[in-house]
Amino acid sequence: MALLDTLRPGGKHGIASTESRDPIGYAVAALSRLAQSDVLDRLGLRKQTETAVYTATRGGFRTITRAGRTFARAGRPSDPGTRPSVTTTSGVFDLTPTEDEQLLVDVVTELAAEVLRPAAAEADEACAAPESVLRAGLEVGLPILGLPEALGGITEERSAVAGALVAEALAHGDLGLAVACLAPGSVATALGLWGSDAQQQTYLPAFTGDAVPAAALALSEPTVLFDVLAPATTAERTTDGFVLNGLKSAVARGAEAEVYVVGASLDGAPVLFLVEAGTAGLEIEADPAMGVRAAGLTRLHLRDVTVGADAVLGATDGTTYAECVRLSRLAWCALAVGVGQAVLDHVTPYVKEREAFGEPVAHRQSVAFMVANIAIELQAMRLLTWKAASRAAAGTDIARDVALARQLCADKGMQIGLDGVQLLGGHGFVKEHPVERWYRDLRAIAIMEGTVLL
Repeated sequence: MALLDTLRPGGKHGIASTESRDPIGYAVAALSRLAQSDVLDRLGLRKQTETAVYTATRGGFRTITRAGRTFARAGRPSDPGTRPSVTTTSGVFDLTPTEDEQLLVDVVTELAAEVLRPAAAEADEACAAPESVLRAGLEVGLPILGLPEALGGITEERSAVAGALVAEALAHGDLGLAVACLAPGSVATALGLWGSDAQQQTYLPAFTGDAVPAAALALSEPTVLFDVLAPATTAERTTDGFVLNGLKSAVARGAEAEVYVVGASLDGAPVLFLVEAGTAGLEIEADPAMGVRAAGLTRLHLRDVTVGADAVLGATDGTTYAECVRLSRLAWCALAVGVGQAVLDHVTPYVKEREAFGEPVAHRQSVAFMVANIAIELQAMRLLTWKAASRAAAGTDIARDVALARQLCADKGMQIGLDGVQLLGGHGFVKEHPVERWYRDLRAIAIMEGTVLL
């Protein structure tokens, strides 16, 4: 029986409304909604994107951001927002997923295999995520995975580990589509971690409702030797708020986003700002890249963009911004692990079946050792990422752990992509096999900042 069938009410893993579950249990309960929908049957192999989107993205566009919904101000600006509690830990070094965490991985893995993977090639070509795929991500509750129950989410404790597991599983289907699906939830998670009471009451109801807005985390900039902790985008104080000027790049789904979290330098320190689409001075430009193309990457121009004094997200001394960068890098590590696993799963049967000189190429030691190295490095990447995520969930300092995971995933992730292409020989160079796309995506791990968040 398929896993999704087992999650139906009354099935082997059916979850009753009165059953007491731990935080991941709530996540599984939300994800099981996919079983009651017809989204998997509805998708099939139909055309993945509309011609208008395909033409606009491939040909390039530049326009002002569209005016989205009006976010009615609510809550008390001076009051701190609700924060998820840290995860309790026994102190034992054990990164084995719990039963509920593994069930969560199984559900999202099936979503990635049956929804994301079939749509990946056309989405990469179109530089846009199909609406059907984005809708599937919403139906399984991706935008609220990082929110506490008090804010309409599904967890009681910090869920960085669950976020890492979900990101890894989605990236196994396709990295670009995973980023597109996770982008709105990243902004919601940022609001849950650092938002004031007013910011949470103003924006989060939209993320927990039926019409979830597209949203984007904009930290990267298209400058040589870009230092994410020293953004060139500036924020100047005014009597009523701030004026932002600068240029952001690699903004996922920026053309359709209704709210942005923008990084800018304020009084010499990097700070996060909430900017709504449609604000005067905002302009969007297509920014198709070598990889992660299905995420619909764009550039965000800010020219004398005026925001209120309540637009600052978190602290203004740079600590909130630095934490955001670390959690973003951790998310990219998890995505790298997912794509790396996809490479390993593809090349292993290939080298066993592909014959040269009368025998499978896997019989050659050079080939066998290369596959073994992929498995070894991949496991190291996974363990470092999971360890950093567990420390983040526990509320401890993760600077060193994220730095180690980031360095390993950037270096070895790119090498795994290269080795995957090499192992397929001429097939690795053509689009008949997905390895060339995974190679392009993995090269982004070392340079992408922001966009997604755990």
